[in-house]
This record gives sequence, structure tokens and C-alpha cells, in this order.
Amino acid sequence: MTPKNGSVSVNRRLAATLALLLLCPVSVLAQGQPTRQFPKNALRGVIEFGDPPEVLLNGSPNRLSPGARIRNTSNMMVLSGTISGTKATVHYTLDNDGQLRDIWLLREEEIAQKPWPKTPQEAAQWEFDAGNQTWTRP
Repeated sequence: MTPKNGSVSVNRRLAATLALLLLCPVSVLAQGQPTRQFPKNALRGVIEFGDPPEVLLNGSPNRLSPGARIRNTSNMMVLSGTISGTKATVHYTLDNDGQLRDIWLLREEEIAQKPWPKTPQEAAQWEFDAGNQTWTRP
């Protein structure tokens, strides 16, 4: 008797998932969260999410840009309305109008990684090692 198409599809997905798990480094599986790669222009700050698109960035009013992308600590996209009323330490990028474009809510180990520039002036003066995700002050 041949299995139904749905059965074959589930078996293939299960086999593919198991193969991916075998390819993952043990350290990634043990820690549960892969190391995220942030761009060189990502700054660190504190955001208080208000009614979208309004936010306070480091205590000053700002706005989410149209199409802003917010990633939670698991790197999953979240809608701004679902985190309204919360405050978080983040890495963020700005668009050409100075509005928030990309936002990453930081995990504890990412917050502990210091120094990280808080202003474009600091980022322009410091050296960034993208591979290690570290900044060095001059």
C-alpha cells in the first residue's frame, strides 16, 4: 500500500528538519539563540513604544518610518501595536528622514556587549569588527 501524498510530504519535512539540526553547531543548539549580525550603522538606544508610529528614542520623540521592521529577541518580526506601552534596549537604524527603520529588541547577552555606539558621531570615530560584532574606541 502506498502512502498518501500528505504522508510523504510530512515525512520529507521531518527528514529535512532533522538534517538541519544535524548541521547546526552544538553551541547554537545549547545556547538556543544564534548570534545576530547587526549592521555597522546600527546604534544602541532605549525606545519606549507609544501608539504607533510614535515612540520615544532615548527620551526624545521620534517616529517609526513607514515599513519599519521590528525584531524581537528571537529575531522574529513583531507589529508595533503589539509592543505599545513597553520600553526596551535596542539596536536601531534610521532612514534618510531620521525616522526609525530597523529595530532589534536586545537580549541580555547583546546588551552586555560593550561598547556600542549611541550616536552617529561615535560610530564614525570607532572601529567596527562585523565578524565579531564588536566596536573599539580609538
